Amino acid sequence: MDQRQGEGIGALRAQRADRFAATDLYPVTSAAFSEGRSTETMVQAFLDAGVGLFQLREKNLTKLGYYELARRVRAMVPADVLMFCNDHIDVALAVGADGVHLGRDDLPIEAARRIAPDLLIGASAHNLDEALEAEAAGADYVNIGPIFATQTKAHLTEGLGPAAIVEIGSKLSVPFTVMGGIKEHNLDQVLEAEARHIAVVTAVTAAKDPMTAARRLRDRIRSWPQSAG
Repeated sequence: MDQRQGEGIGALRAQRADRFAATDLYPVTSAAFSEGRSTETMVQAFLDAGVGLFQLREKNLTKLGYYELARRVRAMVPADVLMFCNDHIDVALAVGADGVHLGRDDLPIEAARRIAPDLLIGASAHNLDEALEAEAAGADYVNIGPIFATQTKAHLTEGLGPAAIVEIGSKLSVPFTVMGGIKEHNLDQVLEAEARHIAVVTAVTAAKDPMTAARRLRDRIRSWPQSAG
């Protein structure tokens, strides 16, 4: 038996976690920053770029509107690509998504785990204490950010800086993602800090050619020398 199953992790969640570990670029949708293109168009660009996961994040929709969009997107996504819903664990369950990403003001991780034992649960953290708290609560991964100043988080305009990746990531036992203002021109800074799961919004969604932009980012992440440790 997989050791994780002995710790209460079911086979489906463990399988999803293994697939998550093998990913690199983590694109996140946002119709508000997609230059007038539809979310479905953007998801197709992600898929054409060969991504292993993405997050459906649309803050300006009603719950019904988000659910209907999630249903359409779920039908587009092949079984080997992980789909995460942002905030809405009920929608994630209803459409058969693989995971949910929860912010600080969303359903607590422990409660989310009780109702969705097979979903991967990601959690946002803006400092070490929040990251360790999320891990202790049962998050499958922790997102560290914003690393740089970002326009997609109106209340978090100041970046933590790449040093925060080392400070926080080195203390975590679960995987971590990084997000916030990451573009092709500063990608090396987060890779040097040993981040390997790189979440982006406008670096892809606002690009003239989103598919090519995603491929370029993926190529850079995958070609970066792996840590000897």
